[in-house]
Amino acid sequence: MLGTSSMKSNKSVFSFFLFFMMTVLLLSACAKSGEKQKKKVALAAAKEYPQQTDSVYVVKFTTGDPDFKEHLGLMKLFYRERQYRFAWFKDGALVPQAYKFVEVMGKAHEEGLDPKKYAKRDFKTMFQTLEQAKNDSTRHKLQEELDVTLTASYFDYATDFYKGTVNPRSLENIEWEVKRNKIKLHKALQTILKERESRYPYYEFEALHPGYIRLREALKQYRLAKQQGGWPKIQLASKMIKPGDSAQAVLSLRHRILGKLADNTPQNRIYDKPLADAVKNFQIRHGLKPDGVVGGETLKVMNIPVEERIDQIIINMERWRWVPKRFEDKYVLINIPEYMLHVYEKGKEMLNMKVVVGKEMHATPVFSDKLEYIVFYPYWNITPQILEEEIAPAQARNPNYLASHDMELVKDIGNNQVEVLSPSSVDWNTVDRNFKMRVRQRPGKQNPLGFVKFIFPNEHNVYLHDTPSDHLFNQTERGFSHGCIRIEKPFEFAQYLLKDQKQWSPSAINAAMHGGAEKYVNLSAKVPVYIVYFTAWVDDNGAVHFRDDIYKHDRDLEMAYFR
Repeated sequence: MLGTSSMKSNKSVFSFFLFFMMTVLLLSACAKSGEKQKKKVALAAAKEYPQQTDSVYVVKFTTGDPDFKEHLGLMKLFYRERQYRFAWFKDGALVPQAYKFVEVMGKAHEEGLDPKKYAKRDFKTMFQTLEQAKNDSTRHKLQEELDVTLTASYFDYATDFYKGTVNPRSLENIEWEVKRNKIKLHKALQTILKERESRYPYYEFEALHPGYIRLREALKQYRLAKQQGGWPKIQLASKMIKPGDSAQAVLSLRHRILGKLADNTPQNRIYDKPLADAVKNFQIRHGLKPDGVVGGETLKVMNIPVEERIDQIIINMERWRWVPKRFEDKYVLINIPEYMLHVYEKGKEMLNMKVVVGKEMHATPVFSDKLEYIVFYPYWNITPQILEEEIAPAQARNPNYLASHDMELVKDIGNNQVEVLSPSSVDWNTVDRNFKMRVRQRPGKQNPLGFVKFIFPNEHNVYLHDTPSDHLFNQTERGFSHGCIRIEKPFEFAQYLLKDQKQWSPSAINAAMHGGAEKYVNLSAKVPVYIVYFTAWVDDNGAVHFRDDIYKHDRDLEMAYFR
């Protein structure tokens, strides 16, 4: 009896399974049939109604929307080049990129952008309305509106994403004269729509620089930290604590640095070596002296709220949008707040060194140019500003000032020749920035330029150079110059720049640096130099770095970005 019952049960299960599978197959077939029918309807409508708009509609739509008006030039260019054919439809149906783009806009907050700006159009409803359109005429009108809206929305989003929401050239207080990103957004959109090939990842709506992508990941981390309550504020009972000390504040220090809540036990209140090592790493990442001592500037930096760090990451992501869409195969990058120079070749760092930049009142400008030549054993030609503000007043007070500082007054007479004049021939009380003659300091050990300078001609009179004040490179904060940039390893830098000119061996470079006569050497190829201002970045190991806003450029950008 049990066997018969079991067999009946198995037959019942098998019958149910067979019925279920047939139902699934039938529903699937119906769904496919429905999709095919939709495609047939869309294709038929596309044949009856040309899949295109016209210039009148594009202009009227774009100028009638305050969010899109600024993109009129791009809209006209994009549609004119395609004879006004729809961009987001193929055979009458929306292309997959349309859904992808709407999804990307919905995640604008991940890019540090304001998602509310791009959520003003309800694309989900527009898609549904189009799908439910009952007649071809209505469908065509909806297609036209949707196509132009998607295109305008793309230019609105992509302008912010690829070029920045703030235009540094339009605001006087935003210091940034680096060569701009010249991305052609109408071409980028063609890439997205698979109408052209490109080396750039536009088709994925992706960023162009690893530096930006790393900061984007850091933004996620710091927002997560904010959601979890941020980090504790460390309060000390004394001015500082150092490794080996025992203090109640060590508990909050463990939480802040290691991210771990610790029980209030005598052992956990001891500032031990593992914690000290973690604090030193924190100090390195924040440009502080890595001595493990918590107090003063280290304590101040540790107590900066997570919200401020999030804003700092976001505005530095914005700066990445301002740089060219790709760097050259070989270039020099100097990050002012980091006080560092980096040399890159084919994406790999070849050389780095500490630098001294301008003090706040003589801030080193943020710009880019091309390094053209090297001057060995150089004269120091005093800039008009320094001449007016410092040298002329000193000479007026002391007629022997120039001579005592190994300086001379010269007049250019052509063919790179000068005539040396007597300082007594000038009324130094009247000297200003329009002074027709020059003051220069002779080459030698005391010359502020040291034994070599590296020239990329620019309106700021800024260049790279050696220095006799090597001790300044031992400082963690190195803003001491009048604007020019002193470099830690001038010999190595000259070697790198001249490596493809065989006559310039290391011994030849050394001889020229100490040869007793000024010598100009042209590079075989100009090397781009980017002087930038990043106060937050992520290194190759994934560690997030922050630096002080030494020139208050972050403050000015925040006011423009978050307004």
